[in-house]
Amino acid sequence: MKLWGGRFTKETNELVHNFNESLSFDQKFYRQDIRGSIAHVTMLAKQGILSQEDKEAIVDGLNGILEDIDSGRLKIEPGAEDIHSFVEETLTQRIGEAGKRLHTGRSRNDQVALDMKLYIRDEVQEIGHLVKDLQRELLTIMEENLDTFMPGFTHLQKAQPITLAHHMGAYYEMFARDRGRLHDIYERMNYCPLGSGALAGTTYPLDREYTAQLLDFYGPTLNSMDSVSDRDYLIELLAALSTIAMHLSRFCEEIIIWNTNEYQFVEIDDSYSTGSSIMPQKKNPDIAELIRGKTGRIYGALVALLTTMKGLPLAYNKDMQEDKELTFDAIDTVKGCLALFTGMISTMTFKKDVMEASAKNGFTNATDAADYLVGKGVPFRDAHGIVGRLVLYCLEKGIALDDMTLDEYKAISPVFEDDIYEAISLRTCVEKRTTIGAPGREAMERVIAIYKDQLKD
Repeated sequence: MKLWGGRFTKETNELVHNFNESLSFDQKFYRQDIRGSIAHVTMLAKQGILSQEDKEAIVDGLNGILEDIDSGRLKIEPGAEDIHSFVEETLTQRIGEAGKRLHTGRSRNDQVALDMKLYIRDEVQEIGHLVKDLQRELLTIMEENLDTFMPGFTHLQKAQPITLAHHMGAYYEMFARDRGRLHDIYERMNYCPLGSGALAGTTYPLDREYTAQLLDFYGPTLNSMDSVSDRDYLIELLAALSTIAMHLSRFCEEIIIWNTNEYQFVEIDDSYSTGSSIMPQKKNPDIAELIRGKTGRIYGALVALLTTMKGLPLAYNKDMQEDKELTFDAIDTVKGCLALFTGMISTMTFKKDVMEASAKNGFTNATDAADYLVGKGVPFRDAHGIVGRLVLYCLEKGIALDDMTLDEYKAISPVFEDDIYEAISLRTCVEKRTTIGAPGREAMERVIAIYKDQLKD
């Protein structure tokens, strides 16, 4: 019997039931549903709406259902319309008439809104912990590679020398912003919708502040219509998950490039690689590729929910049931990607000598050669042209700036002296960049100290 069956004289068509039901996916938050119901009846008893005897029977019954589902003694079998119906029907079967009083003063609309908020609130915190784990791993790599020189790129062209620590720091910053976004979502969403009813509250003298307190919310929501039809926090979460996935995808793209025979900057551990069914020499970066590929799936969830919500009038509409499956999938996908990615980079080998050789052979010190000339009184625009001629000369000879003789330097500009070699060494190029945010050791050590303080939060 449906909870709403009194108005109807016919049973729902089986196809309609199957299309309408949500138990197959909303059973995921049975714990949140039971927790919310316990808080609700506790408040009802406090307000004198429910007897203490009925309240105790309901709470004991709900805790028994929770224990039985957790242990596997009670299976959530198909047949009920949703998890709320399943719990209430099971409760009534176990404790009798008192179970029918569970739903006093609430609607499935505010019950659904509550369960989803409780579930998402827990997931936001768990995802934040996974991002923090990744940041810790990045910080470890940074501390171990303050003197690992490598080329920095723009347009995928070698640009200036940096360190691996500095490169990893760029991703640390991205994931720090991701954690900030998750925190912001938590702060905005942490208000309790229970007590809003279907859309217009209820005539029962509910204490919504007390219910919110029992469930660790900051307080009750302030408009009952918005309470049951708000999905902004899910859209914000999917946007944040999409951004996390984008950052992981960018990182994976670089790892895939660095793993190629042409770069050989890294070697991915065997446990995070696969081979080819036909080419025995292959070691493929499949995990990095899959994480990159799953980013589109997460984007799809965000666009789907935005599209679902864009034309809905107030208040609740059944369309909103579409929020769950795609959100659950996006959450599970991002959590899996974060855990796998953190494991992959923690076992990855960085080929420091190859990175340094690549920085030396890509004219990444050309800007420093120009700065050297500026320091000798040459206008920057002229210095830029002189170094351009140096690079052209080296390309014709197949050598690096470091390989040129002083006579070759002086043939292009008499300003050059013996100190040019020290001025364009990789260590000098990196270490003299000491402003906060730059790759020099002094600057990086200051930043790492800041990051360590951040991770204490």
